[in-house]
Amino acid sequence: MASVVKIFSGSKSRLLAERIAENYGKPLGKEMVQRFADGEFQPSYEETLRGNDVFIIQSTIPPSDNLMELLLMIDAARRASAKQVVAVIPYFGFARQDRKDKPRVSIGAKLIANLLVAAGVNRIITMDLHADQIQGFFDVPVDHMYASAIFVPYLKKLNLSNLVMASPDTGGTRRAGAYAKFLNSELVICYKQREKANEVERMTLIGDVKGRDVVLVDDIIDTAGSITKAGAMMLEKGANSVRAICTHAVFSDKAYDRIANSVFEEVIVSDTIPQSRECPKVTVLSSAQLFADVIQRVHNHESISSHFEFSTIL
Repeated sequence: MASVVKIFSGSKSRLLAERIAENYGKPLGKEMVQRFADGEFQPSYEETLRGNDVFIIQSTIPPSDNLMELLLMIDAARRASAKQVVAVIPYFGFARQDRKDKPRVSIGAKLIANLLVAAGVNRIITMDLHADQIQGFFDVPVDHMYASAIFVPYLKKLNLSNLVMASPDTGGTRRAGAYAKFLNSELVICYKQREKANEVERMTLIGDVKGRDVVLVDDIIDTAGSITKAGAMMLEKGANSVRAICTHAVFSDKAYDRIANSVFEEVIVSDTIPQSRECPKVTVLSSAQLFADVIQRVHNHESISSHFEFSTIL
């Protein structure tokens, strides 16, 4: 008998999961989380999973309880005799810890990969990993989606005649360069120096933005300090307008206030992370259709790369 797709959601990705399930054409599966007085919790499925393809949607955003909930849900599905357990992780947390950048620190992304595999996951579906090499940390298949599938059509609709793509730092040059190549625009780069995490000491612009419509490209906006400083510098250098696109809107600390008071026309983000408040300058584009289509193709053993050919350059 053919396996059936069942889609479940962790606590913090409920809205996105509902949209994905709606696009897929079926309701979310029934589950509950029992919470104890000491803070311990226990997820449980309220329907049979035996012989089914189970897709669990949960971004591993802070706090770490969200990661723990995902691990427990994977373990519970495996023990309930699911045929296949797929973790759909729109935002893969700890991805910035992909290497030892100083002595005596962990490689957090590799540790998380080990935990997911140990829990019993058969496959990972995620979007815009902070570092592509994280795919190699897993001993199971990883389907790495690109938010360009939702950002590029939106940028085209803006009809910016003097478009120039920009990277807020040298680390994002390849990502911004791919957008520039696909959209047939020029590329500029911000060179920044930090004294410590989340604080930029100096920033320099490489390239010319005078009279241009600038779009800054990044995968994560955390405190929004770097991106808003880069935007202000673009305007100081003569840019006609400044926008930003970002896949994962972490928006911690004073990020919302910094964006609201920034020079940006708008900051375009995906819904991989639920927003804690509204901001008039933030435009949220849904990734639900993209994930729903990938889930269907994984279940039917169909090609994913062929469906996203225009994204493979990113």
